[in-house]
Amino acid sequence: MLIRMADNVRFTLNGEPVDVIGPSPMTTLLDWLRDHRGLRGTKEGCAEGDCGACTVVLEGDECHHEAINSCIALLGQMDGQSIRTVEGLIGKDGALHPVQRALAESDATQCGFCTPGFVMSAYAFASGGEPPEMELIHDALAGNLCRCTGYRPIVDAMRKVAGLATDSAAPPPARTVSPVFDGIFFAPRSLAELVALRAEHPDALLLAGGTDLGLLASRARKPPTAVIHVAHVPELNVVEAGEKHLAFGATVTYARAMPILVEAFPPLRTYLARLGSRQIRTLGTIGGNLGNASPIGDMPPVLLALETTVKLASRRGVRELPLEDFFVGYRKTALAPDEVIQSFRLPRLWPGETFHCDKVSKRRDQDISTVAGAYRLRVRNGRIEEARLAFGGMAATPKRARHAEAALLKDGFDAARAALAQDFQPIDDWRGTAAYRLQVAANLLRRLELRLAEPQRPVEVEAL
Repeated sequence: MLIRMADNVRFTLNGEPVDVIGPSPMTTLLDWLRDHRGLRGTKEGCAEGDCGACTVVLEGDECHHEAINSCIALLGQMDGQSIRTVEGLIGKDGALHPVQRALAESDATQCGFCTPGFVMSAYAFASGGEPPEMELIHDALAGNLCRCTGYRPIVDAMRKVAGLATDSAAPPPARTVSPVFDGIFFAPRSLAELVALRAEHPDALLLAGGTDLGLLASRARKPPTAVIHVAHVPELNVVEAGEKHLAFGATVTYARAMPILVEAFPPLRTYLARLGSRQIRTLGTIGGNLGNASPIGDMPPVLLALETTVKLASRRGVRELPLEDFFVGYRKTALAPDEVIQSFRLPRLWPGETFHCDKVSKRRDQDISTVAGAYRLRVRNGRIEEARLAFGGMAATPKRARHAEAALLKDGFDAARAALAQDFQPIDDWRGTAAYRLQVAANLLRRLELRLAEPQRPVEVEAL
């Protein structure tokens, strides 16, 4: 028998315990902070997790803190967390936090609207012990937009605070039973309870990180009517880095998975650094990216090329299927109404195999791909013996280019580029015309050809 305790959302805010009474768990964290707590230092700029004006920090153990976008985080997600806003950095005596002082002394503010978000991103960066390297600083700030273009002094301030010690904050005690908030927000604590809830509430939306679903509450102002929050299910949060395979639970965040994926597949370092921002990667999950089934999602082409399988769970048991069979239509998957994604599994590269990936978008940072490509090849004595080529943004689903694969193995790259038109009939939209997308995909295969010809030389194709 399942025990579902009606309860209030509880978390720590700026070091003090909070028991939320009244507001719906579907309220965004940003709206609650501003409208119910009067903490208006946290701003709304875009309402979709792009500009960073709403940045707050989740404080974890061992002084490791992570920035998130409060505009797309639902209040119910914050249960059991420790949250700090810009107001929480000021000392009881009114003294500025060293991060705030560094930005002030560097003249790193102009109109000031975006400044609290930069402060909180700098605070999270300082806690991680990262060195003051430009690549890391730019990555830490990629999710913050300064409309006054005052980046140089902000970067100067980031150099000053790199490695600054910050305090740890323990979250509220773990719950012993699974809470239900307002009768519409379920937070199961086991896989058995999750699949039972899924069977009972097939129309409820599954919430993991909420970096996409949160837009319903923020930008659209039409929050979901019922949610099953899966982030606290232990079976969905496992990571296995074996000798031959990697496996990740559906709720493993990008921030957690990224070091493991990059170690196994080094070309993902640059690719994943362009997948959202640190704020997005803190909460966003790969399982959510798969379940969303967007044709322009960044990870599906990569996982298709890497021969990923997905495990689906329900009360009836578990089943596994190749990822290419999981996507069945535009934003449609093979998930039955009573199923959830439990995990996904992918093999490491075998000797003689190589992997590459590319993302083309209208801007470098904080943008969805126009075309994404990923390629896993087995090469022996200079000859390609096996090929898996996958693309996003080219069809209603992420998809392998099977005609191009066959042509590549038989007749080489020129034939593979020509065969792309047999695999894909892209649409015209504001991100690019069909002709543009086909040309981009062909150019990406040319880039891959150059990489294989001169593996030690970095290849940049400026025409892309």
